[in-house]
Amino acid sequence: MSEGAGNIMELSRQHKARLRRLSVGLLSVWLATGITQGFAGEKEAKGMQSIQFRKVIDLSHVIAPTIPLWPHDPPVVFNTVATQEKDGYYLRSFSMGEHSATHINAPNSFHADGVGIDAYKPESLVRPAVVIDVSSQAQANPDYVISVQDIRNWEQKHGRIAKDSVVLLHTGWQNYWNDPKRFFNADDKGGLHFPGLGSDTAAFLVNERHIAGVGTDTHGADPGQDTVYATNSLVLAKNGIILECLTNLDQLPAKGTTLVIGLLRLKDGSGSPASVMAFAP
Repeated sequence: MSEGAGNIMELSRQHKARLRRLSVGLLSVWLATGITQGFAGEKEAKGMQSIQFRKVIDLSHVIAPTIPLWPHDPPVVFNTVATQEKDGYYLRSFSMGEHSATHINAPNSFHADGVGIDAYKPESLVRPAVVIDVSSQAQANPDYVISVQDIRNWEQKHGRIAKDSVVLLHTGWQNYWNDPKRFFNADDKGGLHFPGLGSDTAAFLVNERHIAGVGTDTHGADPGQDTVYATNSLVLAKNGIILECLTNLDQLPAKGTTLVIGLLRLKDGSGSPASVMAFAP
């Protein structure tokens, strides 16, 4: 091979190396500044949206047979059906209630004509979120009912809750997850005692702030003493989002977070275990 040809090949290798470094650099910038939702056409990027974040926080509990279960709900059961030694691979089956662990409720769980969880559109599962911290109030009073005044107090500090937000209720109940008895806090008659959103507050958020939904670190968006599930019924009547048994809400800022909610598309499901990721600034 001639010296000239060798020089050309060396230049080509250097050019390819520079292109690789440039590509990696551009990808790093893209990932650092946000996740682009969809790809624009060649002529315009109108309508593109991005998620700006510095950290990703998992708001979902690990699913295990020992998790707290709503009274009379089916247990979480894992069965080994294949092993590496016998079958060359490891596989389990599992069964659980649709409203166990970190989960999302569907409208048909409270409304006979409501849709199942498989009907939720993917774009409805990516939402901005705000965090209302009532952990000190809930610590003092397990039956604490989050009021409209609590919402107004939050807005005085952080501004009006934006339309289509998911309102996350940080009650501190995630700290009791590994103690099912404490998590439900049942009395001698079976009544449950944990904090939640008052029905008038839910109506205010849905009708006045036009929120997308509610999430909480307890096992119910409604207070434990509410046996008619008013908040669930109201939010789900609008095909909204109800997330229950969340965790790590104490790691989120009051506003600026984007939620990405993953679910199992169970046919006509009344809900589904959920993987909830928070993209926080």
